[in-house]
Amino acid sequence: MDYIILSVTLLAIGIYGLVTKHDLIKVLISIELITIAASMNFVVFASLMNDSLGQTFMILALSVDSCMTAVALALAVVVYRKLKILDVTELSELKE
Repeated sequence: MDYIILSVTLLAIGIYGLVTKHDLIKVLISIELITIAASMNFVVFASLMNDSLGQTFMILALSVDSCMTAVALALAVVVYRKLKILDVTELSELKE
């Protein structure tokens, strides 16, 4: 039960950061918190049901999530080097 409360807390912090922050790195960290909370739910509910499928899905989700994070951070570095912009609202104003 404690892990479910921790997962909901991580989800709430991630959604709060996603809605309120405008820095690209902080938005990526908020997305990471949301995916960690979802992955934790899979493991917790799989252990409650005595099934190992949730843990298997967790391994798959973490590997896909780490690849997605690496690509997103690489894009953030390229955007900062080329445009010197990390604010998400300024980046959305660039499209024409």
